[in-house]
Amino acid sequence: MSSIRNIVILTGAGVSAESGIDTFRDGGGLWEQHRVEDVATPEAFARDPDLVLRFYDMRREAIQTKQPNAAHRALAKLDAEWEGDLLIVTQNVDDLHERAGAKRVLHMHGEHLNAWCMACDERPRRTGPLIDRPACPECGEAALRPDIVWFGEMPYRMDEIFAALEQADLFVSIGTSGAVYPAAGFVRNARELGVETLELNLEPSQGTGWFDEARHGPASALVPAWVEEVLSR
Repeated sequence: MSSIRNIVILTGAGVSAESGIDTFRDGGGLWEQHRVEDVATPEAFARDPDLVLRFYDMRREAIQTKQPNAAHRALAKLDAEWEGDLLIVTQNVDDLHERAGAKRVLHMHGEHLNAWCMACDERPRRTGPLIDRPACPECGEAALRPDIVWFGEMPYRMDEIFAALEQADLFVSIGTSGAVYPAAGFVRNARELGVETLELNLEPSQGTGWFDEARHGPASALVPAWVEEVLSR
C-alpha cells in the first residue's frame, strides 16, 4: 500500500443495501414488482409516463427516509483524509455518500434527487414528485423526467472515469454484482492499465476472478476495516 497514491472506487447497490435501499432487482428479474422494461427504459417512459413517474416518485420519497451506514461513513472519512487523488464512482442514485460527507463523488447513473428537463437540458434539484408535471425552474416548461440513466442510455461522465482509471494506482469495487456494464468492465480496464485491483463484496461477484484480491462480507464491516488499513499505512 505504500506505493498507492491515486484511488478509484466503484460502489454499487451493496453499499446502500444495509441502509434499507433495495438492490436493483431480485432473482425473478423484477424491480420492486415491476419489470425493468416497464419502468427503466426510454421506451417505457414514452409508452406510459405516469407509471414511470409514479415509480420514481416513490423511490425518491423513500430514499429521503434512509440514512448512511458505516460503509458510507468510512468512505467519507477516506475522502476527507486521503491526500492523493480519489474518485468515488457510484452506480447508486441515492445521495447517501454525500450525506455521509463524501465530496469526490461521481454518479454515473444519475441521481434520484435531480430531475432532467427535456426542453432546456438543465438538471434541477428535485425532492418532490414529478407526477404532477411541475414546471422546470430554469425554463418554465413542464418537461421534467427522472435524472436516471435508463437501459439503452449512456452513463454519465465516462471520459472522466476512464481518465481517473488511467491515473489510478488502485481500483476498488464495493458492493457490485459485476453484471451491469459498462461498470462491470472497469476492473478489466484497470488490469490492462497495470492498476492494482480489490473487490469488497458480500459474496463473489460475476467478475471476482479479474481482481488481484477479493474480500467477502457485509460492506458495513469490510469497508471501515479496509479504510483504516489504508489510512494507517
